[in-house]
Amino acid sequence: MLIAGFPAGAWGTNCYLVAPAAGEECVIIDPGHQAAQGVEDALRKHRLKPVAVVLTHGHIDHCASVVPVCGAHDVPAWIHPSDRYMMSDPEKALGRSFGAQIMGELTIGEPDDVKELTDGAALELAGMELTVSHAPGHTKGSVTFGLPEAEDIPPILFSGDLLFAGSVGRTDLPGGSHAELLESLGRVCLPLDDSTVVLSGHGSQTTIGQERATNPYLRQVAAGPGEGIASPRRGM
Repeated sequence: MLIAGFPAGAWGTNCYLVAPAAGEECVIIDPGHQAAQGVEDALRKHRLKPVAVVLTHGHIDHCASVVPVCGAHDVPAWIHPSDRYMMSDPEKALGRSFGAQIMGELTIGEPDDVKELTDGAALELAGMELTVSHAPGHTKGSVTFGLPEAEDIPPILFSGDLLFAGSVGRTDLPGGSHAELLESLGRVCLPLDDSTVVLSGHGSQTTIGQERATNPYLRQVAAGPGEGIASPRRGM
């Protein structure tokens, strides 16, 4: 298994290229702001051929480069239908304006081929199976992507802005809900094995075991109803 990741753009959003091995087909996860050049560099370095772009959610810091990346390689983009509008109207998705400097750098709109994600779907792409889990809270259409344990790797969760090392995604933007995010953490993350590697939308990698032991939000969900924790503001 090959996973090449790098932080991109003004928001340091993690973009991932995932393939069975170097020299094979790959899937691109969350090509965000100013990610296109990093994607091309990683494709050349590892001799990869993209077959699809998949998006954990529709915020512009995760999908700003989806049009040029999909266009350059004639591949579809997958997104949950609840977040699809964000590709064409990113400012509505955030409830505020970026300003002319940032907006001038963005290619707004959808790629030519858009496919919609559904909860529980198993995407057979590039010789791999990505399991989709709908995980609203950060946005209405947030999803995670899971890869099963393989011979040389533990299970992997691409968590988007649901779960970070030590924190969770913000819920104060349009479509956000702290209650929904906590429900998603309990339903999607808590059942996973402690060895599951978490590759999130921002920051460093972690594991479910580490977050189960130390993340105050995951610990709150595991403990059941009780005193709440203030909603964070990490991410877009």
